[in-house]
Amino acid sequence: MYRNKHLYKIEQYIYFLTLVAIFIKFSTSFVNADIYKVSKIELSEPYELNFNKQAVIENAFSKGFIELVKKITISDEFYKIQNTNIKIIKSLVESFTIIDEKFIENKYFASFEVSFSKKLVQKYLEKKNVFLSIPIEKKIFTMPILVDLNKKETLLFSENFFYNNWNKNTEKFYLLEYILPNEDLDDVEIIKKNFDNIEDYDFKDIISKYDLKDYLIIIFFKYDKNLKILSKINLNSEKIIFNKLFNNIDLNNKKDLEEIIYVLKSNFENQWKKVNQINTSIKLPLTLQVDSKNYELIKKFENELSKLDLVSSFFIDNFNNEITTYKIIFNGTPDRFIQEINKGKINLNTSFKIWRVE
Repeated sequence: MYRNKHLYKIEQYIYFLTLVAIFIKFSTSFVNADIYKVSKIELSEPYELNFNKQAVIENAFSKGFIELVKKITISDEFYKIQNTNIKIIKSLVESFTIIDEKFIENKYFASFEVSFSKKLVQKYLEKKNVFLSIPIEKKIFTMPILVDLNKKETLLFSENFFYNNWNKNTEKFYLLEYILPNEDLDDVEIIKKNFDNIEDYDFKDIISKYDLKDYLIIIFFKYDKNLKILSKINLNSEKIIFNKLFNNIDLNNKKDLEEIIYVLKSNFENQWKKVNQINTSIKLPLTLQVDSKNYELIKKFENELSKLDLVSSFFIDNFNNEITTYKIIFNGTPDRFIQEINKGKINLNTSFKIWRVE
């Protein structure tokens, strides 16, 4: 009897050590899911007697941080963090790699890849009262239409500067990929037929030709030296309409027109980021339980938690040979958590007082 009890305790101890080892393995396996990676950071410096490679590396950190921040925050809030000092930026760096470096004619060229700690960056932005956005790339059907009110004509394709130049200049931090329509004569006829009510026309006949749910219709109304712009946006089934006016515009000045495209793209990027913005002021504590013997489910669950930007933190609060209990801090509502975790094909049984992962 004593021997059986003794063996049982040994078995429990071995099980405990095995479980700890598995948790350690799982916890370290997903570290890379918790980083923001910025690639292709290109730098060049004169190679002189006072050449300082450490300064070049720090420049790569600063440039990478700026690119990252522009990708995960709306442009209106950039001023709050644009002067972040290098000491703080270095504290946010998880790792970096010099992908390529060379010396050509007394000049040093290098390409860097910098990984920032996602959690540390989020905490820093929260401290600066900046809401970050989940950086999700999106393809969006985009139709720029130029309407000359003086001549009462519509320009769609080759004669339309905005159509021809919309995708010429792109920034690394852009999340939206603009898919322009083909030069279809049928589209020209559709627009001509709806010229008088073009502001109210829904463009479904044109949009339906493209396999994209999200769309952007931009109508440029030109009259004299003024440009009134009506934008109709559909992002994740959320419809947004806004107007913008540019006065004293020279339509023959390429630089001015490129600036208009840049301003509009910044606005559209901001609209998309707002759809995916994280309200870090919301701190929802959640308690979930998993079957301790289901190692694959534990691994999958931790993996999904690590990938969710809305998860501020999570840890194992308690475990035994039957149940493992997790504590999670989530930046959102319970319904949003269920929605996000279900995307990773994790099922939650909410009929229990403490939700079960199944």
